[in-house]
Amino acid sequence: MLTIMDHTTAATQEPMHASSPDLAEQTPFIRRRPVRLMIYAGLGIFMLLMVIWPLIVQLKDPDFQKHIAEHRVMVGMSKEQVLEAWGGPQTINTTFTKEGLRREEWIFEDWENAATVKHRYLYLEEGRLIGGWFQGSGERLPIQTPSNPHAPRPQR
Repeated sequence: MLTIMDHTTAATQEPMHASSPDLAEQTPFIRRRPVRLMIYAGLGIFMLLMVIWPLIVQLKDPDFQKHIAEHRVMVGMSKEQVLEAWGGPQTINTTFTKEGLRREEWIFEDWENAATVKHRYLYLEEGRLIGGWFQGSGERLPIQTPSNPHAPRPQR
């Protein structure tokens, strides 16, 4: 009986691991170390360019004169530079933060025709442009209610 027990313990204590080529075949491609390093390096370069590219553009045109001449605005412009580039907005909404910073929302309306308008929004903080966005063309259709029937009537 003692020999049977020794035989079973010896059988269970054998190493049950695969060789290294078998492990490489089982590891998914995306989880391999060189592939992950290339992905992380690419993401790092992309993020670096996202931060550095606007700074390079600003270094080429530090006082934004080229942007103003092309009627473009860029983050970092002063209120006066934005006015030179785009002119005055139709609406200015002013708020103050808890810290006492003055924030302004400038709304520009570009009418394509009597029913279609495009909106441009700029956000300024303490007289400096901090961001903005553009709302594409949207038609303003008259509201059809019984008191305002704008539906064409067929002619007889």
